[in-house]
Amino acid sequence: MKLSTVLSIQPTQFEAVALKGNLTRSVAKIAALGYDGVELAVRDPKLLDADEVRALVQRHGLAVPAIGTGQAYGEEGLSFTDPDEGVRRRAIQRIKDHIDFATHFDALVIIGLIRGVARGGVSREQAMRWLVEALKECVGFAGERGVRLVLEPLNRYETNLINTVAEGLALIERVGADHLGLLLDTFHMNIEEPSIEESIMAAKGRLLHVHVADSNRWYPGAGHLDFARIVAALRDIGYEGYLSAEILPLPDPDTCVRRTIEFLRGVLGA
Repeated sequence: MKLSTVLSIQPTQFEAVALKGNLTRSVAKIAALGYDGVELAVRDPKLLDADEVRALVQRHGLAVPAIGTGQAYGEEGLSFTDPDEGVRRRAIQRIKDHIDFATHFDALVIIGLIRGVARGGVSREQAMRWLVEALKECVGFAGERGVRLVLEPLNRYETNLINTVAEGLALIERVGADHLGLLLDTFHMNIEEPSIEESIMAAKGRLLHVHVADSNRWYPGAGHLDFARIVAALRDIGYEGYLSAEILPLPDPDTCVRRTIEFLRGVLGA
């Protein structure tokens, strides 16, 4: 397994990103610490020069395993399940822009909070229909470009749509697309899954990316999660992808990204 950390390269209110802004300095810092990759959190790809970003990360010997999209929801309110059809269409187009951006890096595109929530008089059944329709369109677009999407189950306090691995797997089957897989996040799993290890086993064959944070959303090793057992379960299903830190910048950004890689190297035996 390889190690990466999330870097937001556009202004964001989202708290669980250890590093934000100053792309050049942050990428250099991530590389110097020995990470294999940098996961890019991007609100609007059209505001970026993909070739310049690619040249920068390649110059530092880093890969880009995934592109985060949640800021389009958090900063602009775009979602697949908004009651306003115009908002839903803009959300779909934004993910298509992320997919085009991802082609420059051979990166996954994450479907997290941009799926939205069922609210405002919208039934869960209607929201799920909109979600399935949006995913089918985006997956079809991604497939034409050789890009894979990953659906992230999120805890109940952030959304009421797709909280568990089982629900994520059921949605993938409903969409029926080979270019859609799962992203599992240890912070969310600690809230929603009866057994993190058993849920990892259930995701075998569909798991494409993993976010790591401890029970308190600090760096791994700062809470009560048993990462040795989590890593063992991932190895048991043959997972060879990234462990990507999506963590609070505590006690400070530099300390948390340093302690993350030190701790995970110990767990991985690297």
